[in-house]
Amino acid sequence: MSSRTLPKTTQHFVANASIPAQAVKALEGMPEGDGGHLAIKPLMVGQDMVFLEAHREKGLIDPEHSHPDHESICYLVKGKVRVVIAGEEFIASPGDTWIHPAGVPHYHEALEDSVQIEIKSPPKKTWT
Repeated sequence: MSSRTLPKTTQHFVANASIPAQAVKALEGMPEGDGGHLAIKPLMVGQDMVFLEAHREKGLIDPEHSHPDHESICYLVKGKVRVVIAGEEFIASPGDTWIHPAGVPHYHEALEDSVQIEIKSPPKKTWT
């Protein structure tokens, strides 16, 4: 199993509280910047996708990166995030949705403490 492979969830139901948050030190091998913390909870892993929750602390700026082997669709639950995809900037508020196409550079800046839901397909672990 490669370091990017996530084990498939064996249960049909998972309580959010039973999944520990994983502190992120790097995305796609690039170190997280100063200014805040990122934690990821991989809530459920299926055959073709992973459903995760990302917690960004205000001030965090992810390193610009791209995903060569999957796409991600994101939904902001709480907070405010500056999203930059292929050089185009958006300010996301709760309820907003965006996509990271495979191979396209992107990054986030947490303007407020934020909670984001993300679906990656196929399921890949991009953080360490």
